[in-house]
Amino acid sequence: MASFIVLMGVSGSGKTVVGKALAPRINAEFIDGDNLHSQRNVDKMAAGIPLTDADRLGWLQLIAKVGREHVAHGTSCIIACSALKKSYRDLLRTDNASICFIYLKGSFDLIHNRIIKRSHQYMPSSLLKSQFETLEEPQTDERDIVTVSIDQSIPEIIAEIVKTDLIS
Repeated sequence: MASFIVLMGVSGSGKTVVGKALAPRINAEFIDGDNLHSQRNVDKMAAGIPLTDADRLGWLQLIAKVGREHVAHGTSCIIACSALKKSYRDLLRTDNASICFIYLKGSFDLIHNRIIKRSHQYMPSSLLKSQFETLEEPQTDERDIVTVSIDQSIPEIIAEIVKTDLIS
C-alpha cells in the first residue's frame, strides 16, 4: 500500500470530501493541502487571481516534505492537492517512492455546478476556468495515477479507490 496518497483534481472535484471519507477506510491521516498554502497564496486566490508556478513551488515542496515525513515515520497520509501539471506531480514524486495519485476527474459543467453551491474560504468559482486551462491530465507514462470519475456517489468513489492496486 502506498503511504503517501495525493488526491488530485481541479477545485470542486471533491478532494476534501473524498479524502475525509477515504482516510478511515485505509487507516491514513487526511491533510487538506489548502491548509498548507502561504497567506500570500490564499490572499491572491481570494482576490480571484490564479496562482503562478512560482506561487505554487513552495506549497508543492511543503506537501512533498509532509508526505516524506509520514513515510519515514511508517504512517500513511492522504493529501488533497490539485497537482494540475505533470511538473507539479514530478516535484511531489521527488524522493517519494511510496507516492500514488488518485485523479478525481469530472467535467467543467459538473464541477462548476458544485462550486456555485458551496462556500469556500478563498476559491471563487471564477478560478475554475483557469484551473481547467492549467490541468494536464495524467499521461500513460504516469503509472502511479488512478483516474476515478466523480460522476458517482462518494461511497462509489471510495469503493473504486479502495479496490485499486496502488493502495490495496
